[in-house]
Amino acid sequence: MAGYGEARTGTVCVFCGSRTGGRPSYAAAARRVGTGIAERGLRLVYGGGRVGLMGVVADAALAAGGEVVGVIPDSMDEREVSHTGLTELHVVGSLHERKVLMADLSDAFLALPGGYGTLEEFLEVLTWAQLGLHGKPCGLLDVDGFYEPLRQLFDGATREGFVSPEHRSLVLTETDPGALIELLQQPAHPGTGAHLSRES
Repeated sequence: MAGYGEARTGTVCVFCGSRTGGRPSYAAAARRVGTGIAERGLRLVYGGGRVGLMGVVADAALAAGGEVVGVIPDSMDEREVSHTGLTELHVVGSLHERKVLMADLSDAFLALPGGYGTLEEFLEVLTWAQLGLHGKPCGLLDVDGFYEPLRQLFDGATREGFVSPEHRSLVLTETDPGALIELLQQPAHPGTGAHLSRES
């Protein structure tokens, strides 16, 4: 397997809940995301946990023969919530280090349903894209309308002049996991050349 400084397959960072949520459709979508990433020859980077949707997406990718890289803070690793069957597991010192490393290892970002942590992680990488710090695609998987309130908030912020239409368009949204993974293979910012591909 190539090291991170060498040529490697494209990598999707998935943000998602450490719980499975109240609908079976959330776990079903997570399984389809993990399987879809692996079947396309892409690598999965995620938060390193074995519980909730995190465990579901990782197990699905591994079962489909994919490479899965986890990044987890040592405080969580010590509580034995880390996944022990991953291709690689990076244990870092803080949540901030986790987010930086996950972003650095990834070519695109996909958010499944989740709680405060999932929202915070996605909004941070989205803000970095808005500021031009990266040109990597950012996508929401809107399972059963989960992200509709957030999309409405984004639309309202755009109408009120807090978000430009150009920056509103940075949020890619699909209801189908395969369609979103395919959409993430397109450039996020015209002219940057940044995109998810089978070879970086």
